[in-house]
Amino acid sequence: MYHILVVDDEARIRSIIKKYAEFEGYTVTEAADGMEAVHLCRTQEFDIVIMDIMMPELDGFSACREIRKISAVPIIMLSARGEEYDRINGFELGIDDYVVKPFSPKELMLRIEAVMKRVRKNYSENVKKENVIVSIDNGGLKADVTARLVFIDGERVDMSPKEYDLFFYMLENRNVALSREKLISDVWGYDFFGDVRTLDTHIKLLRKSLGRYSGLIVTLRGVGYRFEG
Repeated sequence: MYHILVVDDEARIRSIIKKYAEFEGYTVTEAADGMEAVHLCRTQEFDIVIMDIMMPELDGFSACREIRKISAVPIIMLSARGEEYDRINGFELGIDDYVVKPFSPKELMLRIEAVMKRVRKNYSENVKKENVIVSIDNGGLKADVTARLVFIDGERVDMSPKEYDLFFYMLENRNVALSREKLISDVWGYDFFGDVRTLDTHIKLLRKSLGRYSGLIVTLRGVGYRFEG
């Protein structure tokens, strides 16, 4: 099963997460601050990291930035703050999910399984496959679906892991009206919890990454979004 690194300066929070995670059969390693978390990621292999934001020594954002220099391990961020700025900052650093405190431990376990399911799916889909290339606007926007690469006017576009997931899902379903519920269910991999802010934040980030092609993502009022290819 999965080896999870739980990073939080509150021992009570770590204890609760560990209790539920071990019940699911996971192995748990604890860290009390971002500095310890970075050190552990440099010396051990983890399947996923659960990281608080507000911590002594090194905050969650800074720790995530350091971990991303050495590892692509999935990261779920925990925070008592739910402001859009924090979400955007975290997602731009490459986190995979964002959970606001107080949270349900059972929901957190579902989110862990959803993230790991996506990781396994992406890996299996990219093994021994011929590259599938999608070209839009005479190659102005080009996507290598198999290698998960995006190019605009020949220049590679860097996106966060979740932006890539969202982009390629919408690309695969281009010209189809996609409800917010379906996008969250299919891209995030768990039932719709009613929090559309995470999706809308990623749409905003994805539009920014697409630059002059941002208009391809059309907002459908009261429904969701459509990618016009």
